[in-house]
Amino acid sequence: MTKSPPRALLWGVLVLSAAANAITSALGVNLVLSTVFGVVTLASGIALVANYHTHR
Repeated sequence: MTKSPPRALLWGVLVLSAAANAITSALGVNLVLSTVFGVVTLASGIALVANYHTHR
């Protein structure tokens, strides 16, 4: 059985990647970099939902 990362870590990644995505999008930085931050935000959100449903 695989141990999931702590929720605090997932929330930290979610907040930081969402902020980085917003900043890179607003400043018009490289589209690839902004997309990477968006994918990380989405993945951490999905991991939080999965963690919630697993430990419910």
